[in-house]
Amino acid sequence: MIFKLKVSKQTEQIFKTLDQRTGLKPYTLVKHAIAWSVREAQPLADEDFGTDAAGLELNRQTITGSYDAYFKAVIEQYEQRPLSEDEYFPRYVKAHIDRGAVILNAMFNHAGTLDRYILQSMGIGDTV
Repeated sequence: MIFKLKVSKQTEQIFKTLDQRTGLKPYTLVKHAIAWSVREAQPLADEDFGTDAAGLELNRQTITGSYDAYFKAVIEQYEQRPLSEDEYFPRYVKAHIDRGAVILNAMFNHAGTLDRYILQSMGIGDTV
């Protein structure tokens, strides 16, 4: 069983930029990235599985922690099928992290501040 994955270089750069802007570390940002990715109506595309692995190395415990079964269930629900352990981690988790990081970055750029991002992610929008 594999316990580590490497995100894309683009994802690593997004996480570094967001860390500098917000103080949020990759172990937090990665969870947001997965959440935004599984909210997408569009299924993962072939290019989502073809991203490079030249970025930050993360271990499974850092990404999912004690909620690994929950993350797997959410991704299986999104895929509408059971996933083998090898499919789930690292293949699908990495694809969702890399796709979600781009979405996360756009959300932060739109919000402008951490406070506005939090409100926006709660569905409150641009009311601040």
